[in-house]
Amino acid sequence: MEQKKLDINSIVGFVLIFGILIWIMYQNQPDPKVIAAEKAKKELVAKAAKAKELAQKSIEKAAVAVATTGDSTQLAQLQNTLGNFAYSATLPSAKADFTTIENEVVQLKIANKGGFIVEAVLKQHEKFKKGSGKLVELIKDNNTNLNITLQTADNRSLNTKDLYFEPSLSKVGEDQILSMKLKAGADEFLEYKYILKPNDYMIGFDVRSQGLNKVLNTSKPLDLQWTMKTFRNEKSISYENRYTEVYFEHKEGKIDYVGQGENKEENAENATFVAFKQHFFSTILLTDKPFATSKLVSNNLVNDEAIDTVYTKQFTADLPLAFTNGELDYKMNWYLGPTDYKTLHKYDKNLEKIISLGWGIFGWINKFIFIPLFGFLSSYIAYGIAIIVFTILIKIAMSPITFKSFLSQAKMKVLRPEIAELGEKFKKDPMKKQQETMKLYNKAGVNPMAGCIPALIQLPFMYASFQFFPSAFELRQKSFLWADDLSSFDEVVKLPFHIPLYGDHISLFPVLAAIAIFFYMKMTSGDQQMAAPQQEGMPDMAQMMKIMIYVSPLMMLFFFNSYGAGLSLYNFISNLITIGNMIVIKKYFIDSDKIHAQIQENKLKEPKKPSKFQQKLQEAMQQAEAQKAQKNKK
Repeated sequence: MEQKKLDINSIVGFVLIFGILIWIMYQNQPDPKVIAAEKAKKELVAKAAKAKELAQKSIEKAAVAVATTGDSTQLAQLQNTLGNFAYSATLPSAKADFTTIENEVVQLKIANKGGFIVEAVLKQHEKFKKGSGKLVELIKDNNTNLNITLQTADNRSLNTKDLYFEPSLSKVGEDQILSMKLKAGADEFLEYKYILKPNDYMIGFDVRSQGLNKVLNTSKPLDLQWTMKTFRNEKSISYENRYTEVYFEHKEGKIDYVGQGENKEENAENATFVAFKQHFFSTILLTDKPFATSKLVSNNLVNDEAIDTVYTKQFTADLPLAFTNGELDYKMNWYLGPTDYKTLHKYDKNLEKIISLGWGIFGWINKFIFIPLFGFLSSYIAYGIAIIVFTILIKIAMSPITFKSFLSQAKMKVLRPEIAELGEKFKKDPMKKQQETMKLYNKAGVNPMAGCIPALIQLPFMYASFQFFPSAFELRQKSFLWADDLSSFDEVVKLPFHIPLYGDHISLFPVLAAIAIFFYMKMTSGDQQMAAPQQEGMPDMAQMMKIMIYVSPLMMLFFFNSYGAGLSLYNFISNLITIGNMIVIKKYFIDSDKIHAQIQENKLKEPKKPSKFQQKLQEAMQQAEAQKAQKNKK
């Protein structure tokens, strides 16, 4: 057998390809000048950061020296750097110290440096799972920052986060009041006032100035920047991250959000609150005086669930603080607590609207049916049982609609032989076939849309459940059967590997729901195929139904494996009840012989006047037929 040899053309071709690749690689090399510029830029940023750090340390060192020894040289240095605010660095409070205030539900630690909350612990809620012994910490380890950039009258730019506030704690009745003052003199200061009431997640937060109208440049608003890296608090970081985002109220009570992803940004006008919302916990800044223009930014921090396990999102809010008669005077509030509908609703500030309940009718169903009904049931019985009873009651309410749907399918099934006969008779004239079929429906008193309408009515309730259960704070860390947390996935098997789109575990409730969906579709597919004969030129619905029998359970398995067990339990029970309803209705309420006799009787009667929809459909068919005839003549 003759061996194949490389000819000269092949060799030349390979050489050319290799040469082109080398040329492309050479051309794509970064420009040395660009590399050098980027390196220089990074070095400058690093130097600037280092210089700032050294300057801050120098200020802190000088402050300590002045506070302890009254060193005049150090005082002069501080005055040169901080101007009037050097006064704050000479006080005994100019040190790394903290003041703790707490009530029954929240513990706060406020730092002298910066004057803002550096720790916020929710005393009645554990993170990850019940019994973990780890309380939910919304603020800790420098994950948040609150800074006002002070533009002074002598052209200095100072950051409050780098300056020392003087704390003063007092009580008025049962309220704890912590005053943090950044002083530019004995009676000249910027004040943060924290007011903590008993058993309340809402903290009063006043920002005001006194005697600073000549110290600060008051010709334009000051910039308040609030940043936060949100801690993971739940078992599934991806599920939690899905419901973590920035919400805000603006323009006369309108609620909006920034969105998911990288560098998502929104500009808000006249914002009255900004919420750094997590799945089940939120940190919200409210103001009585709307922020004129606000810049809000959201960044996703979870790129790999196996590695990115501490934080979910990075949030930033740039908020303007306007002067009134040369001074600041803002009555604000911090909410640090659960993202719970009932808790947020009681403040009467539209805060509950940060919980996504769906738009339009879906939100109404959740607000006026699901939330009150489930709230009532769960106050008397265990949460898992409450979901089952809740599902039963919803299905009972839907049962008349379900009955109408099955009845319509039965009527269509009885008419199928006659529809098939018309199809054979007018197979060469699809338009005529459609007209005669509509006449048959009219004579028999059958509405072909009757089976679709009940399904459409049930659709909003199904979608509402997809919004309700993931947002139900009540389900957090509530156990049922093998599920230790109904708000998270019910893991029964931990896999030693990760399956794309599925995860590294097997949840049992989605498996049960998938099995129920399979049997339901198996039982109904035959009737639906019988009820809906294939139309010429239309997709083969029978074949599509056969595919959906297997596709729908698979979708349930994959999409719901990492969803909350409460939602999967609801779907499982819902499908079981639907199967039961179908069996009972078919066995005891639907008699094909009686339906056939009734249809034949209806045919002998005067046909009902067609509905407006049927009239328009017939007119459209006649016009189409006339146009076709006209075209054939040409």
